[in-house]
Amino acid sequence: MQDTGRPTPRRLSAAERRRQLLDTALLIVREEGADRLTLGHLAARAGVSKPVAYDHFGTRSGLLIELYRWIDIERVNAFREAMATSQLTLDETAKRLAAAYIDCAADMTDEFHAVGAAMAGSEEKAAVFQELLDNSVAMFVSVLKPHSTLSPPELYRYCVGLVGAGEALSATLVRGMCSAAEAAEAFASLIEGALRAA
Repeated sequence: MQDTGRPTPRRLSAAERRRQLLDTALLIVREEGADRLTLGHLAARAGVSKPVAYDHFGTRSGLLIELYRWIDIERVNAFREAMATSQLTLDETAKRLAAAYIDCAADMTDEFHAVGAAMAGSEEKAAVFQELLDNSVAMFVSVLKPHSTLSPPELYRYCVGLVGAGEALSATLVRGMCSAAEAAEAFASLIEGALRAA
């Protein structure tokens, strides 16, 4: 066999292939819309065979759920890391946390909302949504912990309540009953007030 001098492409691990497929799925949603995201189209865009895409996600619904989950986890982790590298007061932390949460709800054009809309009617959506709320609570706990004297179980309960308030304010914003700035200001006051009162 003749050596062509070109390196042989390395075979991706299952985790690397899954990441590649999710990256490609996200590109499809951004460039073509969530309706174009099918396992066949994903396979073609990613340069893999259809069975590879089916092996990773099983169904289109499975792909949408994994993509929805992955986008949320990436955003939560990025925000958590950004906050961990900053020395902020409670007031500054509350304002940034509130603004980030409300901004996500206000941006109805991003891929997270597009994928969520494509999942409408899916039986699994409610379970995934609860999982994402739990991720938000964990992020609130980690961001607010340096500003709190509450015990871990108490801080967790406070953060469950704060995330619930954030969801209610987000729904109010989406219904057009307040502006994003008004929702973020109210949410920041709730966050700061809850921790100061505790």
